[in-house]
Amino acid sequence: MTEVLAFDDVGVVFRDAHGGAYTAVGGATLSVGEGEFLSVVGPTGCGKSTLLNLAAGLLSPSSGAVRVFGEPLRGINHRAGYLFQADSLMPWRSALDNIAAGPEFAGVPRALARQRAEEWLVRVGLAGHGQKYPHQMSGGMKKRAQLAQTLVIDPPILLMDEPFSALDVQTRQLMENELLALWQGSRKSVLFITHDLEEAISLSDRVVILSAGPATRPIAEFTIDLPRPRDVAEIRMTPHFLQLQERIWAVMREEVLKAYKQGAAA
Repeated sequence: MTEVLAFDDVGVVFRDAHGGAYTAVGGATLSVGEGEFLSVVGPTGCGKSTLLNLAAGLLSPSSGAVRVFGEPLRGINHRAGYLFQADSLMPWRSALDNIAAGPEFAGVPRALARQRAEEWLVRVGLAGHGQKYPHQMSGGMKKRAQLAQTLVIDPPILLMDEPFSALDVQTRQLMENELLALWQGSRKSVLFITHDLEEAISLSDRVVILSAGPATRPIAEFTIDLPRPRDVAEIRMTPHFLQLQERIWAVMREEVLKAYKQGAAA
């Protein structure tokens, strides 16, 4: 499998104004293959979002290197789309104009940008809602618009930071299925950050577990050999899913307990 995104022995050290240092990531090595859906899970606060910011070029490693299609990443990763946990829609723009913004900023003529935005409104199930502003949209609608906002620029890599964590259970499962359907049609390379193990298994080809911090690093990975296409609600009821969940949780549980003890002692 062609390597699209890679972390080579990456370390991240944060320093404060008093000369103190905190090693958030230490010696992390992992990669995302072409067309692969990779999820990263780990204890709260272990550094999952730090890895995603490294992949986006929003943060530079203190040591090691991040590579995109084999080339060292310097500056912003223009070959990746980033779907944030928090809402990223501009409140003064309608859904249509929010989706069209990326192509417009990239120099696409306004008429063509709006045409592409209209097409993506349909693809994410928002046909007829293009003139609504974010405050007029439900949580699920805003996530659909954000997904379209990310995909309309057609990035080969998708970086996703717990994008559905704020949604209710039913809406979340609908959005997970929407994401899988769109991904199945394009097979983009996905680096998906989540604290939800069920979500990670339901969506992914492979799940990587991070250790508790400080100096978090990948400590285990599991191939998710569940058949595709998948319905996330149905797949979670199958015996093989439950077996995978048990195996992965046996490893992850130790790291969660470590993180909890560290937090209690702080």
